[in-house]
Amino acid sequence: MKRYRPHILVMIALAVVLSTGWHPALRNALTDLRFAWQSRSASGNVVVVAIDAPSIDQIGVWPWPRRLHADLLHRLEAAGARDIAFDVDFSTPSDTASDEAFLSALREVGGSTILPSFKQPTPNGGAAHINRPLKPFGNQSWPAVVNVAIEPDGLVRRYPVGEKLGDVQMPSMAIVLAGQDVNRRPPFLIDFSIRATSIPSVSYVDVLRGDAAALDKVRDKKVIVGATALELGDRFSVPNGRIVAGPVLQALAAESVLQNRMLHWTSDVGMIAGLGIISLLMMYSWRRVAPGVRVAVLIASGAGIELTAGLVQEHWPLVIDTSLFHIAIVAYLTAIALDEIDFRSLLGRIAESRFHRIAMSLGDGLVCTDEHHRITVWNPGASAIFGYMPTEMLGRPFETLCAIPAEAGAKTLAIRDAARQALLVPGGAVVVEFEGRRKNGETFPVEASFSGWQGTDGFQFGAILRDISARKRETERVRYLAEHDALTGLANRNMLHAGLVSLIAAAERRSSEVALLVLGLDGFQQINDMLGHSAGDLVLRAVAERLQTEAGSKAVVARLGGDEFAIALDCASEPIAAFAERIVIAFEAPLATGTRQHRVRISMGVAVYPDGGQNADDLLSNGHLALSKAKQTRRGGHVIFESAIRQELESRLTLESELALAADRGEFELFYQPQVRLIDGGLVGAEALIRWRHPVRGYVSPGEFMPVVNTSALSERISSWVMETAARQARAWELSGNAVRVAINLSPSQLQSGDLAHSVAELLKTTALTPSLLEIEVTEDILLHDEIRVLDMFKRIQQLGVRILFDDFGTGYASLSYLKKFPLDGLKIDRSFVLDLLADSDDAAIVGSTIGLSKQLGLTVVAEGIENRATADFLVSMGCEEGQGYFFGRPMPADAFEKQFLAAELEAVSAA
Repeated sequence: MKRYRPHILVMIALAVVLSTGWHPALRNALTDLRFAWQSRSASGNVVVVAIDAPSIDQIGVWPWPRRLHADLLHRLEAAGARDIAFDVDFSTPSDTASDEAFLSALREVGGSTILPSFKQPTPNGGAAHINRPLKPFGNQSWPAVVNVAIEPDGLVRRYPVGEKLGDVQMPSMAIVLAGQDVNRRPPFLIDFSIRATSIPSVSYVDVLRGDAAALDKVRDKKVIVGATALELGDRFSVPNGRIVAGPVLQALAAESVLQNRMLHWTSDVGMIAGLGIISLLMMYSWRRVAPGVRVAVLIASGAGIELTAGLVQEHWPLVIDTSLFHIAIVAYLTAIALDEIDFRSLLGRIAESRFHRIAMSLGDGLVCTDEHHRITVWNPGASAIFGYMPTEMLGRPFETLCAIPAEAGAKTLAIRDAARQALLVPGGAVVVEFEGRRKNGETFPVEASFSGWQGTDGFQFGAILRDISARKRETERVRYLAEHDALTGLANRNMLHAGLVSLIAAAERRSSEVALLVLGLDGFQQINDMLGHSAGDLVLRAVAERLQTEAGSKAVVARLGGDEFAIALDCASEPIAAFAERIVIAFEAPLATGTRQHRVRISMGVAVYPDGGQNADDLLSNGHLALSKAKQTRRGGHVIFESAIRQELESRLTLESELALAADRGEFELFYQPQVRLIDGGLVGAEALIRWRHPVRGYVSPGEFMPVVNTSALSERISSWVMETAARQARAWELSGNAVRVAINLSPSQLQSGDLAHSVAELLKTTALTPSLLEIEVTEDILLHDEIRVLDMFKRIQQLGVRILFDDFGTGYASLSYLKKFPLDGLKIDRSFVLDLLADSDDAAIVGSTIGLSKQLGLTVVAEGIENRATADFLVSMGCEEGQGYFFGRPMPADAFEKQFLAAELEAVSAA
């Protein structure tokens, strides 16, 4: 079999070329090369009259009137042209005068003109359309086909002698022009060794205007008239990368006929005979002659056959196909190379050389060992990781790299097992982590990816080594950040949750308790606002340090976010109340942060497992509830969670939901309590007080729902409704002739949410209420926040003519300073001082001083809570001018207020 292997290879190569369709392409390529090597000139008997760019520039846009073609015919006939062929479409009529002129010219030249016919494909892929010259033109001319065949590679090589158009066999233009018969001969190969540039050409416009040189060129010549201008698009690709115009292609075909160069392929018998000879020669010489001699014989044979084919093609119109002969020679040369080269060894050496180049350029450490785990390859990456040079490690055991204690040789066996296991993973590798040791003795984590393969020197193992110290550190850092607060270093919420879960599990086994303390810093926002967030961060770190110190190592101390912290601990070591109190006391000492000291109080909510929550989530939730309760009732202290706290919250949430529905349904009403002149009991105004008529419970006390309203999102909406409703009611009374001053209580949300002065101005504009009939009552808690902004807003409200009164005077901390600082029109003495005025001398002293101070400041005084005539008289004796209370009237709906007070007023006015 080995003896016939080269010849089988040749047969396979020939079969592949013939079956895949490469044979015609190879044959054409060789023929085209011969055209390029050979070169001959045209005979000059065929001249092209070119419809070129200069002609289009001077005559105008194509197509031209046929009278110009008639003039051209006359010029050519007069110049002595023998045969004239037009490569121009005459199948459709143009203007009648031009057609008549061209027909007349055809008659006058005696019918020697050749006009083209051609097939034109239809756009929908149907039968081709045949274009013939118009019948009058055809009767006065010779018909000729101008179609040429485009080969699969897009080139034109063959030229038809004739073609059947319909039922008529029609000769091709070049055949008619050369004076040959059709005789049903097959197409021939155009001789493209004839240089297209050697074909004489004159410009259409030069002939038309009678240029002597142009007319001299066409004398006694065969003429082809056609388009050569690029914009007319009549162009064909021909061998050796050239592109020629249609008339030039027809001229080359005519030249091939006139020079007896109608090329044809020779019979395949010669090629088969040549293949047989070269095969017999190789079969005889394969083992008898040296490979170099065989190579020389094959190359000489190929050169000789190609030289012979070139000479034959140059002297005779014959083209010898040598493509398969050359394929056979190339196949035999390949067989000789395959026979002489040990490809397995070569491929092995190539692979090892490539592997070595890759190994030396690899950034990771690469170490290869033999089957006994002795190092055979050590790349620069391994040197960079371990610090050893290749000369120090080659031949040493792989275990030299491992930091293995003397008593722990098991690690060595594990690494060897991983290397062996790599053999069982198809196309894969086994990854092992171990502790490595550098040359300087430093140990570090190493990741090794083991694999095995069959090399030229036997079975080998390889390991890609990576120093994963940085990766380990980064993993630790990411894990730390996932479990700790970045600012304080305390545990974060996730780690606290995990710690609580662990503590609860241990407490279940011991039947003990676990406490969670949720701590909030009182007034921390002021530190941030006054000193900046950087100072606030220092305070948070100081708080974290103190909490860790006081809580001890057994507790989990965490920062939950913002100024909230938490401590989780087992209650076995210390009672939880004592522990909480100890934490609170610890913060009585100031916190040192750099050069500053801060006094920070903490409020604390405590939830104790199992009563305060059955799991970590419950403890966290209940601890926050207890903290909220502590901030409301025991700032600076602690509150232990009880179920009542959650019930209170749930009640509040239920009440908020009902209040929202009440606002949507319009269940709120305004009641009005009269304000009178104490000296005569005359009505001077009314205080608007909100009431809620619940569809089930009836009227709900404001003391029950207003605290919820003032601290909820409904506050602004309800307060705006109160102000607008009261103003509209005051305006209605004003229109009815009753100038009743209506007082409304201002909510903190109305100051915080926007520009109150602008809202009041818009309300007065909308209702047209006289500004002095609107009175706004403010309390101290409203004045505590953002004094500058509140002061500016009150000044603008006073400028509108609206009165501002200080409500609940005497119950706050800095009421006297507010009388001086803020623009006020009056104040209301709180009912707590008025109720026991007659019996309590202290209350009487306070009320008397307040009235005297107000008169000196020019403020109106209104006393609240007057319930009897004696109290009213006593206030009059003190100089108090106005008052309100149950003695004069309880809060009542607007219609009841009108009947009781305004009707009497109207009657008194009418009587007067």
